[in-house]
Order: sequence, then C-alpha cells, then structure tokens
Amino acid sequence: MIRLQFFSFLLLLSLVGCIQDDFVADTIDPVLRITSSVDSISINSSFQFEAAYFNNVGVQTAVDVSWSSSDETIISIDNLGLAQAKALGQTLITASYDNGQTTISDVMVANVGQTTVSAPAERTGMISTTSSYALSGDFTLKEVGNNLVLEFESNYQASSALPGLYVYLTNNRNTIANAYEIGAVNIFNGKHSYTIPNVGVNDYSYVLYFCKPFTVKVGDGKIL
Repeated sequence: MIRLQFFSFLLLLSLVGCIQDDFVADTIDPVLRITSSVDSISINSSFQFEAAYFNNVGVQTAVDVSWSSSDETIISIDNLGLAQAKALGQTLITASYDNGQTTISDVMVANVGQTTVSAPAERTGMISTTSSYALSGDFTLKEVGNNLVLEFESNYQASSALPGLYVYLTNNRNTIANAYEIGAVNIFNGKHSYTIPNVGVNDYSYVLYFCKPFTVKVGDGKIL
C-alpha cells in the first residue's frame, strides 16, 4: 500500500512538471497553403497547382480557392489552379480564399523554363521546450519514395523523465486533437528518424511533443 502511494506521488510530480505550459485556447488562425512543389514549368505546357485550407482548429477543409498570376504573359492560371506556361520568365502565383471575415492567401514564385523541374520536397525546423523538461534539436522533414521521413539531428535531446512522451505532426500547436500521432518517444539523445506513411511534406505545420497520459504539451517546432 505504501509503495502504491509513493508511485502515485511520483506520477503526480511528473504531471506538475509537465503543466508548466498552460494554454487556454485551442483555436488558431486559419491557413491556406499552396502544396505544389515545383521549381520550373516547361514552356508551352500546363501544370496543376493545388492548395489546402486549414480552419481555426487546424483541420483541413474543402473550400473554393481563387488563383491568380502576377504576370499572365508568363503563366496564366484558371480558378481551378490549372496553369499554362506561355513564356520564359518568373511570376508569382497566388492562392486565396475569402472565409467571410477576411481573405487568406499564400504566394509562391513560379518559373517557366525549358523543362518542368520539381522542387525538393523537404522542410526544416527546430524543436524547443514549452515545459520545465529538456527538449531541443533541429529536424528535417522530407519525402523519401512514398514515405515521409522526420529526421532529428545530433543536437537533439529530450528528458527521459517525462511520462508517456509522444511525438505528433499537427496544424494546431495547442492540442493533439486532429494531430497525426507518429509514436512514443524511445530515443532521447542524438540523431534518429521516424518513417511516416501516407503523409505529404506540406500536410502539417508543426512537430509537437505531448505527455500523452495527461494530454499536456511539452514542446513544439514550426516546420518551415
């Protein structure tokens, strides 16, 4: 009986340590993100641009996106995102959506060249703690074949004292609701990686760490 009470006390201390990060609201600003990755489009060819809208809780929602080009003589684009490469050069492609309160948009540079060249499907970021526990390190998120790989660099470190530490991908850094659960953290120092199936490199905005048993945030890192 004494041993059980002592264990419960230790568990309570762990929870108190996690609750250094005290957030109230789970809502965020909606985001519209161009998800196409292309460096250049072959002249006299077409290219389908795509975008994803994430609402105020970070959930992807189907909306009618408007598309435009800053120079229609180089690339023209219709409201379905289908672009026509007309002349060599560079222009800006804009995706926008009016949610009734404000217009949300995203912009990317688009080039027209002799061949269509895909942009490297890779993003980077840095994890930092939001609690009293150690958590830090640089990471890279990249597509490898049909999988997504989340790779942490040698400067990564996390406290092994955290109860039930899990890592997620999410568009809402305040909650694990609607997040993609990668799995439990088993490596607490140094270079390591996670292989993630059926996820695109542009699907999420943050890497997120939570004490899963208590649903308490420990740290996060924006995917740039």
